[in-house]
Amino acid sequence: MHWADVIAEEIMKKSDRPLIAAGISPTGHIHVGSLREAITAEAVRSALKSKGSDVKMVYLIDSFDPLRKRYTFLPESFEEHVGKPICRIPCPYGEYETYADYFIQPFLKAITALGVKCEIIWTHELYERGMFAETIDASFTKRDKVIEILTEVAQKEKNENYAPYNPLCPKCGRFVKQPDFESYEYPYVEYRCDRCGHEGKADIRKGDGKLTWRLEWPAKWKMFGISAEPFGKDHAAAGGSYDTGVRIVKEVFGGEAPRPIPYEFVQLKGKGQMHKSTGSPVTGTDAINMTPPEVLMYTFLRVNPERHIDYDSEMGILDMADEYDRMESFHFEGGATEAEENSVAAYRISMHDRMPEKKPIHIPYRHLVNVVQMADDLEGVVSILRRNGDFIDAADEDAERLKKRISCIRFWLNGFAPDVVKFSVFKDMPDVKLSTAEKSYIGSLVPLLSASEWKAEDIHAIVSESGKSSDIGTKGGFQALYKILINRTSGPRLGHFLATMEKDFVIGRMKEASA
Repeated sequence: MHWADVIAEEIMKKSDRPLIAAGISPTGHIHVGSLREAITAEAVRSALKSKGSDVKMVYLIDSFDPLRKRYTFLPESFEEHVGKPICRIPCPYGEYETYADYFIQPFLKAITALGVKCEIIWTHELYERGMFAETIDASFTKRDKVIEILTEVAQKEKNENYAPYNPLCPKCGRFVKQPDFESYEYPYVEYRCDRCGHEGKADIRKGDGKLTWRLEWPAKWKMFGISAEPFGKDHAAAGGSYDTGVRIVKEVFGGEAPRPIPYEFVQLKGKGQMHKSTGSPVTGTDAINMTPPEVLMYTFLRVNPERHIDYDSEMGILDMADEYDRMESFHFEGGATEAEENSVAAYRISMHDRMPEKKPIHIPYRHLVNVVQMADDLEGVVSILRRNGDFIDAADEDAERLKKRISCIRFWLNGFAPDVVKFSVFKDMPDVKLSTAEKSYIGSLVPLLSASEWKAEDIHAIVSESGKSSDIGTKGGFQALYKILINRTSGPRLGHFLATMEKDFVIGRMKEASA
């Protein structure tokens, strides 16, 4: 049984109408690893839905978090915005209304493309509507209990001045570290801004301030009645924010903690850790642009949340796509080994709400990478595939899937693909020097290939056998052919490569090269 199914069954024993939650703080570029939380939550939601549960999912955007420092990617002018809530800071590049919008919108598009079904909730709007007023009030009236819990669970030195709530100064726009606890009388607390000296009152029913993280998280559990929530392993550490939250939500807010789903981090593997054009780490948006959505979902769901994921944005992309297609074949046709059954289950979980009625047409991803570089558009790719007997009798769904995969491959080739897989077929004979032996070998192929059926296996056999009996050998023969077609000494599997091109074009190039 897949891990998402196991968790779903546990949740159903406790709740008739479960609510799954996930969240993110868009204070900067959102790393590909952040997709793990969204995908994990969606897997559990989907598993619950498939079992007939009346389940819902919310995605909480922590838009009221402060900008903690001026990151290196921000203009120097943003130094003045440090300490302000990101929902009230302008967009760094003028593309969106706010800083929070700029960094979250691409991520939201990514999870939408992945099929994550959730309600988006902005935390700053909850504060402005007074949704946190009850828990803020409890944080003040039971502040001693909060301090006791933090001291005992987090094993920190007792801090009598701990502030569960930070007012927002209307003059400088920054959060105040220390309100006047003694002045609190619902719904107001007085403060003196430690930044600019402004004195005032914060109304906890409005967006005049926010709870600190250790209290805001359990306050959300109480507010929504969350049944389960995935979160990074750092929060799950002994004495961490989940442990303190469990006691705070119960003893301070009168609620219950959700079923925890802690997950390991995603590690960028190999050399392909940066976008070659921008020099920035792989983001969630990059991942969804260069990986077919169904493959990206599978990549994250094939391992338990407690295990880390190595994300390889170079050749690993090709491996995952082909592995996904293999699991899809097992789902429709059977034949999986016992060791592969969990991976097939991961495929099914990822496709719960959009399972195709029949097995889609599979084009080996590595082959498709080569074909995409030989055609200018979708029609050109389809023409090449059909020339080799592929993509025959394709349904509309197959065409849409192929279109998306072509788009992903082009993005990958332009930003993350290693140079070894890149090539371009020269429309005219490239400026290469060929030895007499190479010309002789190429010339000997012309009558043989002209008389042969234009199939990859037949082409490969003729090229290989001719190379063995030539002065340059099989390897030298392959290199000579790559030279006259792509001006390189290596490239895609030669038989399949030549078969994807028009026979007359290849024979014509060989005649020209051997003349």
